[in-house]
Amino acid sequence: QDFNRLRDLCLSQGLLFEDATFPTHFSSIGPNLLPEDKLRQIQWKRPTELQRNPYLIIDGVSRFDIMQGEIGCCWMLAALGSLTLQKQFLEIVLPKDQGFQDNYAGIFHFRFWQYGDWVDVVIDDQLPFLNGRYLSVHPRTSNEFWPSLLEKAYAKLRGSYQNLHGGYLSDALVDLTGGVQVQFSLKDPPPDLEEILKAADKSKCLMGCSTSGQLRRNIELRNGIVQGHAYTVTGAVKIRYKNGWKLIIRIWNPWGHGEWKGPWSDDSPQWDHVEPKFREALLRNKNDGEFWMSCENFQEQFSWLYVCNSTP
Repeated sequence: QDFNRLRDLCLSQGLLFEDATFPTHFSSIGPNLLPEDKLRQIQWKRPTELQRNPYLIIDGVSRFDIMQGEIGCCWMLAALGSLTLQKQFLEIVLPKDQGFQDNYAGIFHFRFWQYGDWVDVVIDDQLPFLNGRYLSVHPRTSNEFWPSLLEKAYAKLRGSYQNLHGGYLSDALVDLTGGVQVQFSLKDPPPDLEEILKAADKSKCLMGCSTSGQLRRNIELRNGIVQGHAYTVTGAVKIRYKNGWKLIIRIWNPWGHGEWKGPWSDDSPQWDHVEPKFREALLRNKNDGEFWMSCENFQEQFSWLYVCNSTP
């Protein structure tokens, strides 16, 4: 589908685009994601029906714009959270030539890397709702729609929303960058794990991590870590702590809430031993799903680290 040609056609006819190749039909949701009675209750709504002033992007793109909905697509959203930190990839995936203000015709497009090529995926902006709530990812700011529309395009690429329910973070990192990904087992970590993390952070790699839990998915432990869940690694910093140095790792939960409660968490006493200027620069004490932890706790709590870079 040619985005510009389709948009021009809709504008010339005064129509809003309806995508016959990914219709507002339960085939686009998938047969097994919901019970049949709920599938029939799905309503499709455009952002212009939901908000008086919808925007694609407000004040730039941030991981804090994203909140996971009913679908278990944390693997894709964790990759997306990492993508928001790397503007050079983001501009390819999320083209700037679209929005709700100029030339709006209910049509959007996004790009994903598939089999050695950037594929342009065109969608209409009708989003699925169940009982008045977003079925999939919902934006933290009610009138900012890039997370929901990008996810819809990814669901179309994969065949249905159901095909986003469970997947591999490593696949999503490659689909969003065309890069090369490598995985490290944290149960048998490389001896230079700290150096790998620092180097990956410095060279602007996309990073994610996951907890084990095939049998117990999405179970939140007392310490705040969720089993069978994917997270974004958003930073790795060596800071002065007491009389030495400490590597701490920053991690974000795609739920948009639910944080680690152990050492180096938002309210932990470890921060009292960090110079105030570094504490102010690093610590964001909000329930936004993001937290710091030590490298030791990171290895204990998570099972895999994923690093993706644009070159080997």
